[in-house]
Amino acid sequence: MFHPKDPDEYLLDSERRVIRVRRHWACLVWDLFEAVGLLVGLVMVSYLLPQENAVFQNILWYAGLVVLVRFTYQILDWYVERIVVTDKRFLMTTGIFTTNVAMMPITKVTDLTFARTLLGRVLGYGTLVVESAGQIQALNRIEYVPNPDEVEDAISHLVFGDKKNQQDRFSMLKARRAAVGKRKAQKVS
Repeated sequence: MFHPKDPDEYLLDSERRVIRVRRHWACLVWDLFEAVGLLVGLVMVSYLLPQENAVFQNILWYAGLVVLVRFTYQILDWYVERIVVTDKRFLMTTGIFTTNVAMMPITKVTDLTFARTLLGRVLGYGTLVVESAGQIQALNRIEYVPNPDEVEDAISHLVFGDKKNQQDRFSMLKARRAAVGKRKAQKVS
């Protein structure tokens, strides 16, 4: 009742899940540095204040508790966030208390770009930029995608591979019809 809904529950019976990942843990690095820096700053200020002033000491320690609770919330938010790619659409679920679901059909994708910084190559993450025909979609830029080579291959196959197979199949059918038409024309003459 109180846990976030699993992203697979948003899928249709006819959909096949291809990828299901959460963002790379590196997206939490800045939040970790921020929390550690604030806690170190609070401890230093606590030692600089006179120990007799209990009110300020208590305020500083409660501020430290707020910093820890905020960082715990950020970790939980990262943990429940999921990126799901099916054979029909992109889906991203976020949120602990209020679940947000962003979707985009695979058929709307016109261009797919992966960018990897030096740190991203070292740690194993990248940024996925999904473009659609003249529109900014909810999922146009997904940062900290883990295993970007595998994800990019799978998505490229879904987005562009099937279209090419359909075009090849259409070309083969067209060629077959043309060949049958030539045979009928030779039989009539």
